[in-house]
Amino acid sequence: MSTSLFIEASWRGLALSAGLALLVWLASVARRDVSLVDIAWGWLVALPACVVAWQFAPMTPRGWAVTAVVLAWALRLSAHIAWRHRGQPEDHRYQAMRARHSPHFALKSLYLVFALQVVLGFVVAAPVAAAAASTEPWSTMDLLGLALATAGLAIEATADAQLARFKADASQRGRVMDQGLWRYSRHPNYFGECLMWWGLWAMAAAGGAAWTIVSPLLMTWLLLRVSGVTLLEKDIGLRRPAYAEYVRRTNAFIPGRPRS
Repeated sequence: MSTSLFIEASWRGLALSAGLALLVWLASVARRDVSLVDIAWGWLVALPACVVAWQFAPMTPRGWAVTAVVLAWALRLSAHIAWRHRGQPEDHRYQAMRARHSPHFALKSLYLVFALQVVLGFVVAAPVAAAAASTEPWSTMDLLGLALATAGLAIEATADAQLARFKADASQRGRVMDQGLWRYSRHPNYFGECLMWWGLWAMAAAGGAAWTIVSPLLMTWLLLRVSGVTLLEKDIGLRRPAYAEYVRRTNAFIPGRPRS
């Protein structure tokens, strides 16, 4: 792999991602809805990686595999969030941020939200970009990584679909989702995403880029401590008393047998 070409392609990918973020920011100002950034998040990760993959064409089997996984992930996640957000107001997280940073939150959101997500997406994309640029031969570790990544993607998609069906069922209103994968983990969708990124990192490591471990570490931290488990469970017990019992018997993240 040419280091100089990899760096050049990475900067191009970052620039393209920043351009997308700028367009979404303009749309968010017009609609007064910063939640649009969540719909774009998958592509803020996929674009930098795909630019590098394109630059190193023709791709190796490893390159095709990691690119296919990240594109499938971005497409599914973007569509899922867009469908979930249709007809809804700005997410309460961004409403709280808007209140804290007013006045002129529209301008402040450009760097507080959009620029930050461009940088995070660029870092997260590192294993996919490095794996796509690698010329190392396919190995057993690639196979293991691909199995983990596809399993994680399937778990995330299945968990999201199960939750969407549960919320759409009027008879379940006010109840806690504890069916399907949600019986074994309170956040199986986040567990699946975490598994996917560790699998992609394993493929990058097989290609000689173990240094990209910062990506799955960052995603794990975000999912557990920042925008995932901790944030969602911050006040849910106050809003839904039955959730306390669900917490008592169900693992927070890694799926496990429910406690009696």
